[in-house]
Amino acid sequence: MVERGAHARQWGGRGSLSVRAAYGRRRQASMTDYSEEQRNELEALESIYPDSFTVLSENPTTFTITVTSEAGENGETVQTTLKFTYREKYPDETPLYEIVSQENLDDNDVTDIIKLLEQQVEENLGMVMIFTLVSAVQEKLNEIVDQIKTRREEEKKQKEREAEEEEKQRFHGTPVTIENFLNWKAKFDAELLEIKRKKMKEEEQAGKNKLSGKQLFEMDHNLDTSDIQFLEEAGNSVEVDESLFQEMDDLELEDEEDDPDYNPVNLDSD
Repeated sequence: MVERGAHARQWGGRGSLSVRAAYGRRRQASMTDYSEEQRNELEALESIYPDSFTVLSENPTTFTITVTSEAGENGETVQTTLKFTYREKYPDETPLYEIVSQENLDDNDVTDIIKLLEQQVEENLGMVMIFTLVSAVQEKLNEIVDQIKTRREEEKKQKEREAEEEEKQRFHGTPVTIENFLNWKAKFDAELLEIKRKKMKEEEQAGKNKLSGKQLFEMDHNLDTSDIQFLEEAGNSVEVDESLFQEMDDLELEDEEDDPDYNPVNLDSD
């Protein structure tokens, strides 16, 4: 095994001369050279990513590396796990790669990472490239965290603008223009006309349903004899208050002959 600290220093600097020198050589190699170069890269990757590097199989050589972004302002992070498989003639052949899991990434982010890997693989063909690919993904995840912060700030500002606009509408209402006033008046007149029509229809219907006295008697003949029937049922039990009547002698009636304006001739002429 290679000393861990030495490899960490060699691989840790992004774009450092030591990394480019170690992996920048294009050459024609034998099968033994491919195997040895792959083995050396695996040892270096294990030293650089001790907590996130996992070998899945040795034939073909398959392993995963989990990449986590730096923490954002509120401690949020994004993460993805990359799976790599060496082909027989890697690095003169491209490695197989895929995203096997992710956290807090949307579909567009995943698509962008796949495109980034495709670009990096093409640019680094002929060189051992896993560290370069992982480093590119690491930078992309950091960018995504920054974008999340920007999106949240923009969403917050948008909500504040909407709340402010809603508050203005609440106090100021909708400005009156000739156009919206005419629209309102047309709608108001139509509603008023409909109310009048309904009222007239109700009154007309009520008038049709109201019966005259003649119609009531024609519909119920008992009304013809109702008073007579009442008296007959009462019989001799009807009490009369005689005090309400006075004797005829006590009444002061004027004699027509005593009337100075009385003229029998005029009566005849009538």
